[in-house]
Amino acid sequence: MKKFLILLVAVVFTIAVAGLSFAADMKGTISKIDGGQITVKGADGKETSVAGDAKGLKVGDKVTIKDGKVMKKKAVEGC
Repeated sequence: MKKFLILLVAVVFTIAVAGLSFAADMKGTISKIDGGQITVKGADGKETSVAGDAKGLKVGDKVTIKDGKVMKKKAVEGC
């Protein structure tokens, strides 16, 4: 029984770590801001909502979601 429990814990841990590795970064445009909920629409049309601070962000801004945080893209000046 003890070996089974150890094996079960190892399998659950492995699945949890594998799930985190598939969480990819996303680039897109803010389509909605509702309080602390920011909705980003990716180039593929998928929408993802992230809880976070919307300070300095507005609908239409190009952003990147990385590790569950929304980061605004910086404008490139002088081409």
